[in-house]
Amino acid sequence: MIDTRSLAAEALGTGFLVCAVVGSGIMAERLAGGNVALALLANAIATGAALYVLISLFAPISGAQFNPVVSLWLSVHKSQSWSITAAFTLAQVCGGIIGCLTANAMFGLDVLQISDSARGGTGQWLSEVVATLGLLLVIAGIGKHSRERIPTAVALYITSAYWFTSSTSFANPAVTIARVFSDSFAGIAPSSVPGFVAAQLAGLALAYVCATPLFHQHPR
Repeated sequence: MIDTRSLAAEALGTGFLVCAVVGSGIMAERLAGGNVALALLANAIATGAALYVLISLFAPISGAQFNPVVSLWLSVHKSQSWSITAAFTLAQVCGGIIGCLTANAMFGLDVLQISDSARGGTGQWLSEVVATLGLLLVIAGIGKHSRERIPTAVALYITSAYWFTSSTSFANPAVTIARVFSDSFAGIAPSSVPGFVAAQLAGLALAYVCATPLFHQHPR
């Protein structure tokens, strides 16, 4: 039986995460005076800080997955049932969309909007593969020996990946879908979503191949 507290934690946590990503993107765009580098820096810091707090807050309830590829990772390694992963994924997507709409409302924008920011191409798709691969390796490697360090490690990784990937490291299908509803600095056009999600799933597959020899992780 799926615990409703866990579902609520995944929806609420993903909602706050997207709210932080989109809200800080809107604020940064307004205050940076056209300086895209400064806006990206502000967006990255806010996202990393929010991630640390949200993972620390919700990890005791649901594991603070907030990401379908993380949930899939756990099911592939038989640490979580497929039914829980399906329910968590739905909660993450719904929570993320609500978080995006909330950010729009907080900044006085149209609550329901669709982004026209096209993102794609070989470089950005490769970036999403790399970003997702790295995220899962961080979780697998650090989680194997020191689970209490995961919030810090994930927050630092995502903050840095904002800068070393050309895609700014979405690395999360739920967050990717939710950001469709923000026509701002943080948005992504609907037509760009399939390529990003496919790249993220490719990163998951590559992480599975890499993690087994590196961390001796085998499906139970």
